[in-house]
Amino acid sequence: MRLLAKREGSVLWLLETNPTAAQNLCREAEAHGITPKRLIFAPTRPLADHMARIGLADLFVDTLPYNAHTTASDALWAGVPVLTCLGDTFAGRVAGSLLKAVGLDELITNSLEDYETLALKLAKDRALLASLRDKLARNREAYPLFDTARFTRTYLKIVGWLRSAINVE
Repeated sequence: MRLLAKREGSVLWLLETNPTAAQNLCREAEAHGITPKRLIFAPTRPLADHMARIGLADLFVDTLPYNAHTTASDALWAGVPVLTCLGDTFAGRVAGSLLKAVGLDELITNSLEDYETLALKLAKDRALLASLRDKLARNREAYPLFDTARFTRTYLKIVGWLRSAINVE
């Protein structure tokens, strides 16, 4: 809500899966002086539509204490930079791992204060956001996150090593 208050015209785009949650979020937005119309609830769609729709976002803002997992990966694949704050548990560190695997470490923050500061900077600096989108587009083809062939080769090497280590034919 603080980010929405600081960036006029911005919206928070959320997946619509629970009408009660949507009502509660709209009520909380209003309590914080944000018109509920700035919360956009998108219904579930088939995968191709979902991926095309994600690509229209400017920035994916991750959550704590439980980071996005598949959804962050989808956003990165669709070309949308993901901003995250590292948590203290595995579930709170997944998006950071995804960002490292695609060479976007600069979008990993270590405190909510740094997270909010960077989110606001990206919301105001269109050139910086565009440069991150360009970097993501380049890195998507060169970094390991989406390199399926590399993953498969490594996986097969590990399986072979494990089999030999425990003498399994």
